[in-house]
Amino acid sequence: MALEITDATFDEVVLKSDKPVVVDFWAAWCGPCRMVGPIIDEVSTEYEGKAVVGKVDVDANQQYAAKYGVRNIPTVLVFKDGEIVNRQVGVSPKKVYTDAIEAAL
Repeated sequence: MALEITDATFDEVVLKSDKPVVVDFWAAWCGPCRMVGPIIDEVSTEYEGKAVVGKVDVDANQQYAAKYGVRNIPTVLVFKDGEIVNRQVGVSPKKVYTDAIEAAL
């Protein structure tokens, strides 16, 4: 399962990570988010130990969604060394997310 990331934990979990970090910005009421969720959970399992994979509920945690210009959800950002190296907006196939992680490894 993907890690739950909040505004309070974002800095520590995402920006200070020594591994690539995938962050899925989502909301419970968002239909496309429910399509991406299981893909993100699969990616989390496959890349355990190699990358950090987490989710930010934008309804409860708006600080970093606003900071990174997340206007549409789902938006999946890939961070490396605290910087965004990939951005996917909307629903994408699993390979898009795994390719983004591979590029960041």
